Amino acid sequence: MAPDCWIGLDLGTSGCRAIAIDADGSTIASASTSLPAPESPSPDALQQDPELWWQAALAVLRRLQANLDDHCPRALCVDGTSATLLLCDSEGRALTPALMYNDARALSQAEQVAEQAPEDSPARGPSASLAKLLYLRAQVRRDQALLALHQADWIGGRLRGRFGDSDWNNGLKLGFDPEQLRWPSWLGRLNLSPIQLPQCHPPGSDLGSIDPEVAAILGLPAEMRVCAGTTDSNAAALAAGAREPGDAVTSLGSTLALKLISECALQDARSGVYSHRMGDRWLAGGASNSGGAVLRQYFSDAELARLSERIDPDRPTGLHYYPLPRPGERFPTPDPQRTPRLTPRPAEDHLFLAGILEGIAHIEREGYQRLCALGAPRPKRILSTGGGARNEKWNRIRARVLGLPVETASQQEAAYGAATLARGL
Repeated sequence: MAPDCWIGLDLGTSGCRAIAIDADGSTIASASTSLPAPESPSPDALQQDPELWWQAALAVLRRLQANLDDHCPRALCVDGTSATLLLCDSEGRALTPALMYNDARALSQAEQVAEQAPEDSPARGPSASLAKLLYLRAQVRRDQALLALHQADWIGGRLRGRFGDSDWNNGLKLGFDPEQLRWPSWLGRLNLSPIQLPQCHPPGSDLGSIDPEVAAILGLPAEMRVCAGTTDSNAAALAAGAREPGDAVTSLGSTLALKLISECALQDARSGVYSHRMGDRWLAGGASNSGGAVLRQYFSDAELARLSERIDPDRPTGLHYYPLPRPGERFPTPDPQRTPRLTPRPAEDHLFLAGILEGIAHIEREGYQRLCALGAPRPKRILSTGGGARNEKWNRIRARVLGLPVETASQQEAAYGAATLARGL
């Protein structure tokens, strides 16, 4: 009998990736393809044709299937970028372009949401799904039933041939209440008609079998199940190994993003802290404006590698930097007027670099302290992802500043995290 495997499908802004894992969590196959850059019809607008996602998904799943080595796929889970939203009809035909996660044109609609939504709601703001829903509703006819679906929702629907389902995580910025497990009553005051909100399910739960025609096109078994999805950042945290309360994941990308497994939900909309429900636990987090974008302003990759070799990670610099790429901070302390502090600059470049790395580590420590002050457990270990996680000197600086073990996550692909959801973790 063929051994089982499980598939994770990750949709991002620039590409699509699929990974298949076996019962032990080992990767047995992977495939990826690029996506065209989102269109920008105005400075604050970013959108994509959803059909591009579907063609990319078909391409990578065909390629993946060809390399499964006789493994039998049992289930598939999709993750997508948070708050990327489109409107479609009941048959899944896209009626609008998809507004991307960082599209910020729905300013007046965000004001409408703010008049009704609680102050700590993640559905507030122009980049949240709910404001985008209201913006898109004004662009289409209102004499037909409409579905509001996220990137992962729509791709999962195409795979199943049935639409109208989402998950607790993608639904969060559309207004779904993951504590009460329902759409809150205040949404009714926005008069969303004729738009139908999706039914939200636990991430990784079984939504039904793959559409037989799609299965035949892809060469996948007709009995393969399609699971409720999640967001890309949550899938990446699961891939890194976050499972138990106190497990923390720091993403060292262009920005510094923190996630921490908690037994209770944390909310602080002012600083962008909110929580995604994963079973009976919560993945709480926030993101600073500090991060790798600051390093890019001063150093090339080659310079970062060369100068890092000269850093003594056990010796504090005493520089007390607050590295920001431009004025303004959101987390751990929101302050739109916060100015970067990157002076005095030492004569030696490796000391300047050490001061920046140390400054970001101090922000990381303050971020976890902020999450703990809101009710999260103290981190037991820090799992690191992103490009910065490869810098061993930085990891040693962070371990000193944080007073905690710092590990580079062995798995960093969101598609891997989605595959673990399909497997049932």
